[in-house]
Amino acid sequence: MRITNAIKKQMLDILEKYYANSTTALNYSSPFELLIAVILSAQCTDVRVNIITARLFPEFNTPEKILDLGQTKLEEYIRDCGLFRSKAKNIIAACRILLDDYGSQVPSDYDELIKLPGVGRKTANVVLSELFDIPAIAVDTHVFRVSNRLKLAVGENVLDVEQGLMKTIPRDKWGQAHHWLIWHGRQICKARNPSCDSCPVVELCPSGKKS
Repeated sequence: MRITNAIKKQMLDILEKYYANSTTALNYSSPFELLIAVILSAQCTDVRVNIITARLFPEFNTPEKILDLGQTKLEEYIRDCGLFRSKAKNIIAACRILLDDYGSQVPSDYDELIKLPGVGRKTANVVLSELFDIPAIAVDTHVFRVSNRLKLAVGENVLDVEQGLMKTIPRDKWGQAHHWLIWHGRQICKARNPSCDSCPVVELCPSGKKS
């Protein structure tokens, strides 16, 4: 099945209606909290991250407080998160940079964000889109899988898929579309045993199991 631009637009229109007003599943109450939550979310579910941050943020929710806590004790707080030692190390280093170079504020520039340890392309794009309403598409495992399955953007790596989606999706909807694809991947287009019977775009999907 050849997926034309018209079919891509149809799929996106359906997903937009199906996942209207969707947003991040991560709990946060400040830019710094979101930054830390997204760093923790690498190879960890948002549900698990919310459990971790629920015990961390009430007492340690600024760069200064995290630095006072220290790496060893931070590891104890986030021990049930994947790669907790490297994440703790990165978070401490990022907090030091935020304190010294940015007055403890989260920068709103992509190039500045990726200077922070633990912040890669995906994390920076989430922060830009979620906090500063700057058009960006963050490609996580769900976005990558759904984009390839629907052929909205086909690629063997995250950057290829991100660039493909930027061409396919109108710029003013990049941030919203990121959430449509994430939630579709979580709820329906799962890695194993996707729920094609309940998929709103199954009739257009080149990979789906049509009834």
